[in-house]
Amino acid sequence: MEYREENVYNTYSNFLKEKFGEKVYKIPIKQELTCPNRDGNCGVGGCIFCSEEGGSHENLSTELSVTQQLEKNIGYIGKRYNANKFIAYFQNFTNTYLPLDEFKKNLSDVAKPNVVGISISTRPDCVSDEYLEAIQLYSKDYMITFELGLQTVNYKSLIKINRGHTLAEFIDAAIRIKKFGYRVCTHIILNLPWDDMVDVIECAKILSALGVDEVKLHSLYITDGTVLGEMYKNNEIEIISQDEYEERVINFLSYLSDDIVVQRIIGRAPEENSLFVNWNTSWWKIRDNIVKKMVDRNIHQGTSANYLNKSFEIKSK
Repeated sequence: MEYREENVYNTYSNFLKEKFGEKVYKIPIKQELTCPNRDGNCGVGGCIFCSEEGGSHENLSTELSVTQQLEKNIGYIGKRYNANKFIAYFQNFTNTYLPLDEFKKNLSDVAKPNVVGISISTRPDCVSDEYLEAIQLYSKDYMITFELGLQTVNYKSLIKINRGHTLAEFIDAAIRIKKFGYRVCTHIILNLPWDDMVDVIECAKILSALGVDEVKLHSLYITDGTVLGEMYKNNEIEIISQDEYEERVINFLSYLSDDIVVQRIIGRAPEENSLFVNWNTSWWKIRDNIVKKMVDRNIHQGTSANYLNKSFEIKSK
């Protein structure tokens, strides 16, 4: 039996290939940015798991301009993989938390002939119509995606991790972005210490009900020098087992609507300066375990997604 991702969930690579006719590669772009829960606008210190890198660890130096980073990475990846089409990905911190004119300049700097999409990483509480209108100029020629960091639908966990927003802001941002015709990708951490399987399933159901376009799953990695790192070293939190994480992913995908694109089911993380990363196991081994289990159990994305548009039949008297 062949254990392939495509057999069990709607992969991002397949989606891009079908949409653009060939492989498309994401080009990360890093900038000197911050977040409103770091600078005191809605909080201080940032998310308890977030390092000074702001969620990016494989990017080029910010000493290079947006255009320089894009061109350098395209040159390298294009040559290595014989690639012709790319997505410019503004990855670190909150890319709509900067002056509007700077935001507009960033868009113009990545609008190149071999770029087919623009992905913008941001927070749900930093999405306004003013910024959504600014990108309309590019929506005809580029696939526009907003990558929203939500991490969990458990409002108590959102407070624990110091997100600075609740589920309501995410719902508002997702609806607002969809009204403009852009794509919504949601980032979720499936093994936060305060979440359980009920939260995992409810998360899949909420994302499906909202009609988000994509989801990106992460396993929690813990970096030294963060609040979460100190909690981990002081034995104040407990990390679930690898097997439990795999079960959470399987349940999440089972309840996730099958038309939602899955960018990934576990993330890669830097080992340097890290206290915990993927149970000291290669990310692809964990991914392969999940796929194998799903194939063996005859489970695929959407197997349990029968809860929308009335999931039961009315019994006759």
